[in-house]
Amino acid sequence: MPRIAVLDDYQGLVSALPCWARLEGRATVEVFRDTPATDEALVERLRGFPIVVPIRERTQFTASLLRRLSDLKFLALTGKNSGHVDLPAATACGILVAETEGSGASAFELTIGLMLAVARQIPREDRAMREGKWQTSIGDELSGKTLGILGLGRLGTRVAAFGGLLNMRLLASGPTLTDERAAAAGATRVPLDDLFRESDVVSIHLRLGEQTRGIVTAHHLSLMKPTAYLVNTARGPLVDEAALIATLRDRRIAGAALDVYDIEPLPADHPLRSLDNVVLSPHHGYVTSDAYHLFFTQAVDNLVRYLDGELPNRTLNPGVMERVGGR
Repeated sequence: MPRIAVLDDYQGLVSALPCWARLEGRATVEVFRDTPATDEALVERLRGFPIVVPIRERTQFTASLLRRLSDLKFLALTGKNSGHVDLPAATACGILVAETEGSGASAFELTIGLMLAVARQIPREDRAMREGKWQTSIGDELSGKTLGILGLGRLGTRVAAFGGLLNMRLLASGPTLTDERAAAAGATRVPLDDLFRESDVVSIHLRLGEQTRGIVTAHHLSLMKPTAYLVNTARGPLVDEAALIATLRDRRIAGAALDVYDIEPLPADHPLRSLDNVVLSPHHGYVTSDAYHLFFTQAVDNLVRYLDGELPNRTLNPGVMERVGGR
């Protein structure tokens, strides 16, 4: 029977999902909870596995890695390919890649949670309460303030709607944003400098790419009000992380709430862990029981279709299967 490797199950939850019962007697499934430190270790781990199921983008499948995975024939992604799989390289290597739908609610809800948590000092007060203290800080109301949204796509538009419910003034910016799209979301399109200068909360919702990598620079952070907050649930490399750390350490802004980082998992000795004006979440935007059920139910659907010699749903490079005449 073919062997299937499931990668990066940090919480040890995947094996218990009922969808795997559909593969009984058809394939063996091995779940790995840790992430190898090097490509060499990952290549060794995946030797003999023709099918791999990554959890989101916890493992990056670069061109150099894909060329070394000589046994790999099918990557059954959970969620959408957000750039963690080099699709042209996979296609060149004859590796079929299929994705699933993404959760429409999970990342949005976490963004709102982090925004409220950092503004109302919820984690700080929780820690103080457990130490026997009472009312050690003062929070900020968001109602009537200015919310700046960097990236007004599907997720950014939902965040704008939440800001509207709080009667916040809405500003938006982005490389492809138009006045018409901003107005449709109830926002005003402004230059990036103005977004950072005028906002009380800046929430980032851009895709990571060559055009957006490092788009938030030290200059932009220097424009923020000393009472303002930065929220990033998109991708860590969108922001100059060293500049953000310096900004927080010098208390040039009120705080930040982060779910994403340059290096993930975040190293134990990372300076962000020692700052008391930042709320940290471990890339939890998609980590919900509902999202996992969606991801793995659809991934198993794709695995069954692949094992049946059929084209999986949401295949990103169907020509691979056509080229080899089916599985």
